[in-house]
Amino acid sequence: MFPRFLFVVLTVKFVSVNAEKPLMRIFTFFRFSLLAIFSTTLFSCNEKEEFASEALADYIPLTAKKYITYRIDSLVFTNFGRDTEIHKYQVKHLIDTLITDNLGRPGYRVYRFLSDTTGTQPWQPAGTYFITPLADQVELVEDNLRFIKMHLPIRNGYSWKGNKYLPADPYGPVYNFSNDDSMEDWDFYFDGDASSFSHRGINYTNVYTIEQVDEAFNVPITTPSAYAAKSRSVERYSKNIGLVYREYELWEYQPNPGGSGGPYKTGFGITMWMVDHN
Repeated sequence: MFPRFLFVVLTVKFVSVNAEKPLMRIFTFFRFSLLAIFSTTLFSCNEKEEFASEALADYIPLTAKKYITYRIDSLVFTNFGRDTEIHKYQVKHLIDTLITDNLGRPGYRVYRFLSDTTGTQPWQPAGTYFITPLADQVELVEDNLRFIKMHLPIRNGYSWKGNKYLPADPYGPVYNFSNDDSMEDWDFYFDGDASSFSHRGINYTNVYTIEQVDEAFNVPITTPSAYAAKSRSVERYSKNIGLVYREYELWEYQPNPGGSGGPYKTGFGITMWMVDHN
């Protein structure tokens, strides 16, 4: 049982609270009014911050006849995955005219051409892909795979599901690996504010980095008897130019104990960086 004096104290405090003066009521009302005003102002500032985002067209400019030329290092596993090679060449992406995509939306077809590392050999056709700019995102479709390459607002830390339209195991028909499991769950995000970036002695300015995935297990392979895998994807876009750097690497290593031929790798990788544009 509580001591009797405790109830007396509680009773006295209760009476005191209910007997507050009108001035205290005014002060309390004034305090909550200020809090409401501050919250409204903060919300309005956040709305203005999102509204002030740079335009998608600043970092993925789409104009007919615009081109960007890249140097590419292509990671290839040959001899049934037992040898690793780096193939080097140049690729040119040329924007064609405005078209309508398979969903009835206006977009652009982009032609791809290949040449040698110096770009002195004749350009050979190497396929096409499609870019569709929308109000708040830019989509790219290649080989019937649909990606959301960039999404508003353009600001540090903002994220979106860039692969949410991909089917299960999108590379399954070509590569027997697990790297493409749950690709639709990858979180794309802007990593930092616009800044300078350098690669192979070439400097790029006003660059936003979009991180997509960075996962590795037993890489570099220090335990040859154990499974290994790498999934790495990052893109960098420069203002008024477009994509200036891309790293896309998906592969896995199987130790294949007791199997014929020994360990092997399956997958692919590319590193590409801009060397010319108009």
